[in-house]
Amino acid sequence: MDRKKTTVIIVTLSSILVLGQLSGVQSFVDRYGPAAKGQYAFELFGSGQEDGALLSMIKVEAEKRRVPPVDAVNDRVWKAIPGYNGLEVDIDKTYQRALGLKKESARGNLAVDQIPFVYKEIPAKITLDDLGPLPIYRGNPNKKMVSFMINVAWGNEFIVPMLNTLDAAKVKATFFLDGSWLKKNVELAKEIQKRGHQIENHAYSHPNMSQLNESRATLEITKTKDLLKESLGVDNKWFAPPSGDFNQNTVQLAAAQGLRTVLWTVDTVDWMNPLPSSVVTKIGKKVEAGSLILMHPTKSSMNALQGMIDVVRQKGLQLGTVEETLSPARLGKPQS
Repeated sequence: MDRKKTTVIIVTLSSILVLGQLSGVQSFVDRYGPAAKGQYAFELFGSGQEDGALLSMIKVEAEKRRVPPVDAVNDRVWKAIPGYNGLEVDIDKTYQRALGLKKESARGNLAVDQIPFVYKEIPAKITLDDLGPLPIYRGNPNKKMVSFMINVAWGNEFIVPMLNTLDAAKVKATFFLDGSWLKKNVELAKEIQKRGHQIENHAYSHPNMSQLNESRATLEITKTKDLLKESLGVDNKWFAPPSGDFNQNTVQLAAAQGLRTVLWTVDTVDWMNPLPSSVVTKIGKKVEAGSLILMHPTKSSMNALQGMIDVVRQKGLQLGTVEETLSPARLGKPQS
């Protein structure tokens, strides 16, 4: 066979191979739509053994970096403890970014510390919803976040100074409003809301919930829930029983209204007018990841607030709302 015929045969075979591959692309597009064409072509033609080695390196490193999720649990002491999402490398997105980095820089193989890892959260299998109606006293101990929960039924003169301290420290808290207080102090409640704080339900007339019959207990919750919506446009999600007084029936009645019952991990006991320094010392000793810190608009808490913020942060903990602290969402991503 002469060289000319050999060339013709090689070209013909190559053409058949390419046409066959393109036919595969078209079949894939016909089945999954045009948006899939680029992905299929990438998978079909690839980019050689070197890229395969890069993908393998990413997969090995991804296994090392995987953080498993933590399920929500019904703890014997703390009752419902929320779960905490895990974390894993998004292999496909990481691979695409790594390839792009190689092309842009015209570099050779990437080292592990040069790979732009992309992460995604892994939801826990068991959530608070799966546990049923249970009280919540704290967040997940794996999440290094703490919340101030401020129950409001009095103490108007201390609210704005406390808001100013929170603003200066860039801290958002959760204010649980007594409904009868809210009805008389809508403008002050709007000021709390304007400052970016979470606002939730503290019943209507500050009763001992465990001592009420079902209809009265329901009314205490729903009256404030409706007022929060009418006055502030708040879609109420959390209920803090006054004085921490409740029973399982209270929790179930709140759940029937779409609310989770939340209490506290650490109490300032500020209604007894302790010295601000003693409040700060107490918080410094007891606060830990997931703590919900109870206070009220009092002189003690107003003067201790900055010190409490400082000791929380000194322990490497972030401050957020109750919603944020009890959420299973992760605080941050590891550095690649």
